[in-house]
Amino acid sequence: MKLYKTKQGCLLEDRDCQYLVSGSKWDELVVRDDLHKFLQASVPTLPKLNLESRFVDAVLAPIGEHQEVWAAGVTYRRSREARIQESQSAGGGDFYDRVYNAPRPELFFKATSRRIIGPYGKVGIRQDAKWSVPEPELALLISPSAKILGYTIGNDMSARDIEGENPLYLSQAKIYNRSCALGPCILVSPDPLPRSTTIRLDILRQGSVSFSGTTTLAELKRELKQLIDFLYRENSFPYGCVLLTGTGIVPPDSFTLEHGDEIRIAIEGIGNLVNVVE
Repeated sequence: MKLYKTKQGCLLEDRDCQYLVSGSKWDELVVRDDLHKFLQASVPTLPKLNLESRFVDAVLAPIGEHQEVWAAGVTYRRSREARIQESQSAGGGDFYDRVYNAPRPELFFKATSRRIIGPYGKVGIRQDAKWSVPEPELALLISPSAKILGYTIGNDMSARDIEGENPLYLSQAKIYNRSCALGPCILVSPDPLPRSTTIRLDILRQGSVSFSGTTTLAELKRELKQLIDFLYRENSFPYGCVLLTGTGIVPPDSFTLEHGDEIRIAIEGIGNLVNVVE
């Protein structure tokens, strides 16, 4: 089942039927360890809806007001290769190789809820960057007790030239206004996604495909539980959090985003996240 955050409230999609989850606010739902069972049990009592365009237009980023977004880096071999290449001149290439093979993963803060863009919203690129790319990622909705409640699509916008200049500039390359997009929904499931799950990125420029790439979760080196265990060490999330799990698709070094580009990210079983570069 899929849970949407909309201006009208929480919208549940189950077996091609749509329901308004009346009486429950998003922030109250995303802290429940029994979210899937709760929604499943609620379906018979919920008012059924015809999914009209006004609900589609009103879909918001699936994140709570007080939730944070964190991210894991260098979890795919393609990401490792790109990070090494971009930072060689700064002497940081070896850092990323060590992280890729180390027991401890790279984890960093990405965004507060006010910096998050939802479906069809406009993501930003830094004006002081010359080399910007999207990073399509599987995102996890995690409860305060560190349980995976569901899955969504994340776009971890990155300024590759700033990060490549010096690894200590990571936060400036990653954290800025409109630097992250989430959506379109939370796939609420008690079961892990198959490792064969496909992630696809298409970037359109003036209506034509400028870059396209695919990967699968089988290419993800780290176990999701391992990432969560490290994230929750000596850290608490009373409202839960969202964790981006890394990217296995990186455009070539010759590519950089431009204003007006359309970014389409699709993850099998979840849906499509579409945004335009402002």
